[in-house]
Amino acid sequence: MLQKCEGIVIRTTDYGETNKIITLYTREWGKIGVMARGAKKPNSRLSSITQLFTHGYYLVQRGSGLGSVQQGEMITSFRAIGEDIFLTAYASYIVELTDKSTDDKKPDPFHFELLFQTLNYLNEGYDPDILRNIYEMKMLAVLGLHPILNQCSVCGSTDGLFSFSIREGGIICHRCLDKDPYHYKLLPSSVKLLRLFYFFDLSRLGNISVKQETKDELKAVISAYYEEYSGLYLKSKKFLQSMEKFRNQL
Repeated sequence: MLQKCEGIVIRTTDYGETNKIITLYTREWGKIGVMARGAKKPNSRLSSITQLFTHGYYLVQRGSGLGSVQQGEMITSFRAIGEDIFLTAYASYIVELTDKSTDDKKPDPFHFELLFQTLNYLNEGYDPDILRNIYEMKMLAVLGLHPILNQCSVCGSTDGLFSFSIREGGIICHRCLDKDPYHYKLLPSSVKLLRLFYFFDLSRLGNISVKQETKDELKAVISAYYEEYSGLYLKSKKFLQSMEKFRNQL
């Protein structure tokens, strides 16, 4: 049975000489894998719409196993991402995080929007570090992780100066710092942004400008939290880290 869906290509794998298996994150069905026959042939009508990060409508023959994509039409090409190695690194990380964190065939239109908007903002030149951190914070709930961000994770207090404790799974106030000698010191602006990224709606993103010091704190805390609790190992993260090093040397 042929069905139409709106999807974003989040992974591609070569299959044989001429075929590709692509993973689509779709608005209607969540994550699905489909065979794209002949997509590696240069003149194939499937070649352009089965590239990584493509956002399009797809006609899919669905069965109990791997479906197959019959045709598609591009909605958004995210050209700027494809033409910039740094943006490609960020986008690769975002789609791999999506792929590794979501289950097959679990529709989540809200998550589809989040993925689309993140890639779209990235393509439009918004700050990639901030977009990455927002996406990471939003993915925590998908992974079943719920850091405590609106009160001290030890005493429940909502006032004071806060740091972040990986061990306690959230922010801790200055009165409870001795509970975790390995806490991460945070500027008040970093605490505010962690909350904001976790709770707010990405479609309301204005132009956030964030100081480098705050960015470094956010990155350190979010990375450490992921390492401790997510159980994910992402190849694209290594690629992103090497690109960041390279960028800092430029």
